Amino acid sequence: MAQEVAAQLIDQLRAAGVRRIYGIVGDSLNPIVDAVRQTGGAAKGGIDWIHVRHEEAAAFAAAAEAQLTGQLAVCAGSCGPGNLHLINGLYDANRSGAPVLAIASHIPSKQIGTGYFQETHPDRLFNECSVYSEMVSTAEQAPRVTQSAIRHALGRRGVAVVTLPGDIASLEAVAPTPLCTPFLPATVVPAAESVRQLADAINDAGKVAIFAGAGVEGAHDQVVALAELIGAPIGHSLRGKDFIQYDNPYDIGMTGLLGYGAAAEGIEDADLLILLGTDFPYDQFLPDTRTAQVDRAPEHLGRRTDVDIAVHGDVLPTLAALMPLLKRKKSRRFLDQMLKKHDKLMNKAVGAYTRRADKIKPIHPEYAASLLDQVAAEDAIFTADTGMCNVWTARYITPRGTRRLIGSYLHGSMANALPHAIGAQLAYPERQVISVSGDGGLSMLLGELVTAAAYRLPLNVVVFNNSTLGMVKLEMLVDGLPDFGVDVPDTNYAAIAQAMGFHAIRVSDPAGIEKAYRNAFAHPGPSLVELITDPKALSLPPKITGTQVFGFATAMSKIVLNKGAGEAVSMARSNLRNIPRS
Repeated sequence: MAQEVAAQLIDQLRAAGVRRIYGIVGDSLNPIVDAVRQTGGAAKGGIDWIHVRHEEAAAFAAAAEAQLTGQLAVCAGSCGPGNLHLINGLYDANRSGAPVLAIASHIPSKQIGTGYFQETHPDRLFNECSVYSEMVSTAEQAPRVTQSAIRHALGRRGVAVVTLPGDIASLEAVAPTPLCTPFLPATVVPAAESVRQLADAINDAGKVAIFAGAGVEGAHDQVVALAELIGAPIGHSLRGKDFIQYDNPYDIGMTGLLGYGAAAEGIEDADLLILLGTDFPYDQFLPDTRTAQVDRAPEHLGRRTDVDIAVHGDVLPTLAALMPLLKRKKSRRFLDQMLKKHDKLMNKAVGAYTRRADKIKPIHPEYAASLLDQVAAEDAIFTADTGMCNVWTARYITPRGTRRLIGSYLHGSMANALPHAIGAQLAYPERQVISVSGDGGLSMLLGELVTAAAYRLPLNVVVFNNSTLGMVKLEMLVDGLPDFGVDVPDTNYAAIAQAMGFHAIRVSDPAGIEKAYRNAFAHPGPSLVELITDPKALSLPPKITGTQVFGFATAMSKIVLNKGAGEAVSMARSNLRNIPRS
């Protein structure tokens, strides 16, 4: 029997190492789904079809798998609404540098351009969230488009979209299948003159600080050695946390709205700031000081803040060339000051409120996050919802060099944590996976609890339920607006999860948190721990501007006038702990 185009595509994905496709079956996608069925599943060397409840979750799950493994991951959607649902998760994947291939099936080819039922133009729609997007028009063309999509996704670390009409997918394959020759990613070695300029700038500077991003992955020890040589404190971005915070005696925390510690002050007080492998987007948190930047992507150089020394290269080869040119700095005063400041802030601002909180109701989220860090496995994978869950995981989850913490850090989508956890758990079935979900994010893609239950995934969902959109509330208050439209009725997510087959418990007493965690993590199937947390516990950045204080104060006065003083006083008491202390 002759092979169909759909089967040829699936064979190409198998050759590229793909073991599962996330999506929802139906309509124009059926030829692809049947080709997957015929492979016999991953246990027999084929491909598994992972049936999610929403295509957005399929894209998020593929994004997580690709980020964590570095390998190609695949999602699929049927024509029209089916593949349109992929778009948010694909934006997240592409901005995160995750090698994902999306199969966007299409209406019958002869109907394209006639306003046919469910007609869209996926090959155009996905252009902005992909590194490659092409439509297959003939059987002869199909294998070369698929091959190009695979190469683009892996080589350029982003999303590739193949738009495939259902009737083309059912045609007999007539073109030979290209070889899927594996390749290793290239290393970008900097120009010698750029390295010399950076070395001269460091040698001439009195106080040097390092700000590290995700681009320092694989260069942890070298960055720490650089800091030791030149007496530089190391701050980091949220995406860089996994790769530089652990085993780092020179760590001074993180800057930005989610930040903590002395990072904000450290990078601001330096004579020279070195940005290593970071495209940190929040320019309002970057100081107006002499700056050097090292990045493998030339388009990143100087696009967030003015850069005096621009080095195009990967961090590891750059540091290998740089270190022999540097003079050891005799003075450690700046480094010692920042480390002392960081220790004080961590113990008084971030760490202090996790103590003596086991009797305070409602549950303070910092305490719950601190306990989670203590109870979770040494190699746990955490996925964090956008919003306040990002704050608590950023501040309280310790990476240890063996853990991973991912989220929608560049796209900033709600509802990412649970589908990210599904992809992570399927990629690493033996590792502990913890979805740190807000009630807002969880409720948005609540149906994916069914996916976890259907596959009996041993993932753990920890829900911080404050019945409000906490980050949005903070944004409103800082802008001088009273919070509006952010509160929702109390919902018992533990009861919902139990009805779906989860081991689930609702915790309102902080004394019961640790036991709830331990029981949930020991459960062999899916579990959910719902924590009823303080809705007035908000996060303040480590460095507060006058504008932010004015906005918060203005909003407080409006709350007093509109809702009475009780709520304003309650909110103030809940947030005194979050004000950085000098």
